Parts: sequence; C-alpha cells; structure tokens
Amino acid sequence: MSAEPANPKIFVGYDTREDIAWQVCRYSLLRHADQQLNVIPIRQSALRELGLYTRPFDPMSSTEFSLTRFLTPYLAAQSGWVVFCDCDFLYTADIRQVFEGLDPSKALYVVKHDYMPAHDMKMDGKQQTSYPRKNWSSFMVINCSHPDVRALSPSIVNSAPPAFLHRFNWIRDDNDIGELALEWNFLEGEYPRPATVPKVIHYTNGGPWFEECKDVEFGDLWLQEQAYYLESLASAIVPKSTAA
Repeated sequence: MSAEPANPKIFVGYDTREDIAWQVCRYSLLRHADQQLNVIPIRQSALRELGLYTRPFDPMSSTEFSLTRFLTPYLAAQSGWVVFCDCDFLYTADIRQVFEGLDPSKALYVVKHDYMPAHDMKMDGKQQTSYPRKNWSSFMVINCSHPDVRALSPSIVNSAPPAFLHRFNWIRDDNDIGELALEWNFLEGEYPRPATVPKVIHYTNGGPWFEECKDVEFGDLWLQEQAYYLESLASAIVPKSTAA
C-alpha cells in the first residue's frame, strides 16, 4: 500500500473575493498537523503571469480556481500523492491521516458525492447547478505517479471542456478513482449533521466569513479557528509550514 509523503504538499484554491477563507483554511491545516506541511495557494493571476493558464476569463465561473485546480499535479512537480482542496474548507484533524492505506494503483481519491443541491442560489447570488460528480473535484488526493495524471498537461487544462475535467473523463478507467469517507469532504447544509465532527468541513453554500452565513452548521468552529488565526497574527505565532 502507498507510503505517506514525507512532507505533503496541500494545494488550496485561492479566490481574491475570499482571502479570509484561504487564510483560515491554511491555518486549520497547519494547526492540526503533527508534522510539517507545504500549503500552497493556487492563484489564477500568478498562473496567467507564468503562462500556465491561458483560458479566457469566465464571468460565470463560481470561483477563480474552478479549472486551475487541475494544474495541481503539474505544479506539484513530483511523484506520489498531493492534495487539492477548495478554500472554503475547515480542517479539524491532521490531513496526513488521509494518506493512510491509499492504493498506489489509483489515479486519485475523492468523496463520491451523489446528491441534489439543497439551495437554488449560491452565496454570491449565482445560480446553483447540478451535474454528474458535483463537488468530487473540491477535494482530491492525487497520485502524481499515475499515467493518466502525468498526462494531464497544462495544454489539456487550458483547452478541454470544463465537464471533461470536473467529471474526470481524463481518467481512462473509473475503477482508478478511489473513494474516501464522507468525513473528508462533508458538505455543510447538504447532509444531515453527523454525530461526530467531520475531519474536513466544506462550506459549499457559503461560510461564516459571509455575514448572511454566520449561523450555518459548524459555523462556530470556523469562527473559533478564525479567532485562533487572528490571535496568531497578533502574537506572531506561526504554525508548522514551509509555505509563505
């Protein structure tokens, strides 16, 4: 079975409209880690400057990292496992646990959600959509050694239809898509509240950084993590990380 990375790389989608969500997501990752992590934001503006992302701007895209997420294995520039997640995540456990028992023959692992969105509109007023494998790509444990992953070049990310990318049509065999437990990408507001706190909470319908979403389930946990983060800035406490 697969060995845990010595110094895991965790890529987080960055959206300029939700900087605080990224900051708290990063802080929760680092605060719960027993050892060092590399937490790396995927910023569309930086990728455009480097010429790695050349798609036209899409005003209908729900986030700035809607498609740039699929550059994760290219940016990782390594073999073995890396993680991508959206920025509207809160971690309550050590991310390193997700690497335990992974099958190295798989291309990636995701939580295989099968649901209809509970809300018609997103937190930013955009229409909610439903499509096959919705939210599978919001948390991916990616095997950079797999041939289908190695073939996911920037040219494909820049030219393929969004559905081709999000539905993992670039993986030739669906059996190469492994399944994670729901606790690794719990969609707040889309599932009944579990008896125990999930390891990863995804505020997919809007998190407490939006005034109208402060009362969502597990919103108190996010607000507490934000308080820890702000306190760390005031006292110059920096969690374990090699990322700027």
